[in-house]
Parts: sequence; C-alpha cells; structure tokens
Amino acid sequence: MSQLYIVSTPIGNLKDITLRAIEVLKSVDIIACEDTRHSARLMEHYGIDTPLSSYHEHNERQKADSLIASLQQGKKVALISDAGTPLVSDPGYHLVKQAHAAGIRVVPVPGASAMVSALSVSGLPSDRFVFEGFLPSKAGARQKRLGELSDESRTVIFYESTHRILDCIDDAISEIGGDREAVIGRELTKNFETVYTGSLESIRNQLRIDANQVKGEFVFLLHGDKKVAEDNQNLSAETKKLLTLLAGELPPKKAASITAQVTGENKHRLYQFLIGKD
Repeated sequence: MSQLYIVSTPIGNLKDITLRAIEVLKSVDIIACEDTRHSARLMEHYGIDTPLSSYHEHNERQKADSLIASLQQGKKVALISDAGTPLVSDPGYHLVKQAHAAGIRVVPVPGASAMVSALSVSGLPSDRFVFEGFLPSKAGARQKRLGELSDESRTVIFYESTHRILDCIDDAISEIGGDREAVIGRELTKNFETVYTGSLESIRNQLRIDANQVKGEFVFLLHGDKKVAEDNQNLSAETKKLLTLLAGELPPKKAASITAQVTGENKHRLYQFLIGKD
C-alpha cells in the first residue's frame, strides 16, 4: 500500500532524529528533499541509501504531480525538509493536499521543530501561542504586520534570518515598545546555541555587543500583550456566553462585531478573546 510519510529531521544536532524516522527513510522508495546535497550528509551519517529527489519551493507544484504518480503506482515516498518538520515554513503543502485528494494515506513521523524547541525553553506562556513564520522581508510590510500583532494576547513566534534579525528587533521596538518581554533562540541544538531573554531593548543590546551573535538561524518569540490578556479575563460572564454562542455559528470577526453592538464592549477586545481561546 502506497503511503506518503512526512518525516521530521534534525534542526542541527544529527542525534536529534527518531529511530522511527531512520527506519522509514530506509524503507521508502523515494525521499523528496529540498536540497539533495544537504540531505545526503544526513543519509550518509545513518547509512541510508534510498534515492533522493529534489523537491523545493521553486518546483513543488510540478514535482508534486510526479511524486503523486509514483505513489499511485504503489511506491512509498518520504518528504523531508532541510531541517525540522516539513511544511512548517517549508515546502510540502501542495504534495500533501494532492495526496489527500488522491486518497493516499499521509503518515506523520514527528520529531524536531525549531518553533516548538524554542517555545519549550523560552519561559514565555506556552498554553496559547501563534506561529507567524517569517515576517515580510520589506521594512514597510514588516512594520505593518508587527503593528497588527502588537496587541495579540498570545505568545507570538517568528522565524528570522541572520540578515534581518536586528532590523526585525528594531521594528518590533518601534511598533510594540522596547519593554515588551521577548526571547531569541539562536542556532538551536548546534554548537553555538544561545538563548537570549529579557526586554526587546536588552536583547538588541546583547546582540549588538558581538557581531557573531547575529549570525545563524533565529527563532524570535514575543510575550503576548498582558493588558489585553487581563482585559479578556474581565469580560462579564454574560458577554462571554453570548460571544461563545455566536462564535459557534459565525466567523470570529462577525461574532465579535455583533456582540460589541449588543453589549457595548470593544469589538477588537472581543475578537482577541475568541482567537485566544483553546
């Protein structure tokens, strides 16, 4: 029976791979990966000789068709990314969507994720969080998005590159304020792993001390807006009940809008309460 396996691989330390992942990668007919040269090192380390097939953001739509054809012929395919869990800010969406449409079983083989790893050591609230992936590369669009997230009550997680990390922090200070609590995870699980905690202003100062500290791959976490979270807790029981009932029948923004008209509460506050719920 053909199956598509979504296999997590190490984000740095090669030992952070599961026994099941190794077993699956050895047993499938094809391993689809972003960069065959990069993935070849991992395969060599674990003695995996399964053929590698290039699958990246520039060819994923076309390559998905050929991989689906192989699966329909009864072959087993594993999808990996250069590091971490596929589809989390990495290619794979089109392949998985087509596999479901074709009635092909899609099997998760869980493992490393930079986002989850950073959250687990951050010391920030982890019961509710939102993952934003990479912020826009252009300053104007990045600042606009950070401004939109300034009163998000949940912990917000981003990925960022070595070329933009300081600009990103500068923009966050400008749009959110330098005293907002944050965490930067740099080169997680690698030799130069570093986790910076504190206010945005203090983290920026720490990174600027040594130019080497802005080299590598980064996970950027922001504490949610505490005032919004406190305001949400102060909503009356009647308001929460009405909002929850409407949200069961309507999109969150519409439910928040109607509840605001009935109760006089702030529409945005109600919406934040809804999207922050488990």
